[in-house]
Amino acid sequence: MNDLLLRHVKVTDPGGPHHDGVVDILISNGRIVKVGQRVAKGEATEVRRDGLHVSPGWVDLRAHFREPGQEWKQGVANGLDAAAAGGFTAVCVLPSTDPPVDGRGGVEHLLHRSRGHAVRLMPIGAITKGLKGQQLAELHDQRQAGAVAFSDDQHTVRNSRLMLLALQYVRGLPGSGAPVMVFPSDPDLSAKGMMHEGPMSTRLGMRGIPPMAETIQLARDIALLDYTGGHLHAATISTAGSVELIRQAKARKLRVTASVAAHNLLLDDGCLRGFETCYKVMPPLRDSHHIDALREGVKDGTIDAIVTDHRPEDRENKVLEFGPAAFGIIGLETAFGVANTALKGHMSLRRMIERFTHGPRAVLGLPAVHVREGAEADLTLFDPEMDWTCEEADLVSRSHNTPFLGQRLVGRALGIVANGQWVPGRPLREALTA
Repeated sequence: MNDLLLRHVKVTDPGGPHHDGVVDILISNGRIVKVGQRVAKGEATEVRRDGLHVSPGWVDLRAHFREPGQEWKQGVANGLDAAAAGGFTAVCVLPSTDPPVDGRGGVEHLLHRSRGHAVRLMPIGAITKGLKGQQLAELHDQRQAGAVAFSDDQHTVRNSRLMLLALQYVRGLPGSGAPVMVFPSDPDLSAKGMMHEGPMSTRLGMRGIPPMAETIQLARDIALLDYTGGHLHAATISTAGSVELIRQAKARKLRVTASVAAHNLLLDDGCLRGFETCYKVMPPLRDSHHIDALREGVKDGTIDAIVTDHRPEDRENKVLEFGPAAFGIIGLETAFGVANTALKGHMSLRRMIERFTHGPRAVLGLPAVHVREGAEADLTLFDPEMDWTCEEADLVSRSHNTPFLGQRLVGRALGIVANGQWVPGRPLREALTA
């Protein structure tokens, strides 16, 4: 990459040496060589824009790329391009593919397919073979191959003994100990549910998913963690009860972390009045009581990370009657704008950026990244005040199953610098070629 000069940018880097400063940043050969005022341009490409902010690169803990098995919905290359467009310099990819990523070969395949891209792909290995919840997968082999965590995605490990063994096993794996990522949902209580159980589901005549389906399962997993030790990560929690369970577990010094999907911070179950399948997600959109608790959890650090829960689907599985339509939306390109729109006025920009940067890295046991001289450039450029409307041209993902097309959002990713590469987003590309 050519030398790059980021001119007059506001640094949002909690704990970093230049946090809240307005500086010039010179990047050469993939490293930050100068941070200061009125840095000489030399031969560098200059990037200047009103409202331009920079932070350590954002990390997404939960995305589906549908490879292997359903590459027509996304694929690794297209998924990483979408991640870059959304401001992410690293993304964790779930193992629920066809076949599932439950061994060394699957992990190595994903790493091979992502080699050379600006965005770092971090594979999540399966907890159980075939995601069937019957036998532990080869956790050690997956970890050695490069798996950063273990998850059966939305498949609940019903067998408490098996979950106990998984928590015990990961404690002895190489590194700082990979988290066991669970999707807390009692499969019997949530069976055949279409949306949040409450007045709106009654009004619409749809079977609801009660909040206790999430909290009962989470309470079991926290009890197992208390017994075994290890690291439990509750992925995409959606209820006030779950926030309180995580808060209490952290107060007891248990190693438990949690994430929330960006759309669960903004949208409520009232969005389903028109039976639009683009709002059909899992966990479901909840009501204002739960949304308020989630926002407070993000604010006080009970929730460590905001994730995209990026789940691409083709029209054949999404554009049909509500009942048989697949759950899930894409979120890589819009997650920051959605979260910023939801949380603006509720908390500082610093706290929110922590949930995209330091929080996810801490979940994975990775060191914090800072904007400082001599460091490898792992940066996200963004504008937290940009008012924009999401259009088809803003979506890089092959699948377009999102409720945010045509919606106004506040805050947008503008580009990334990572892995020795500079990838400008659409607004910056248009400005540089104008």
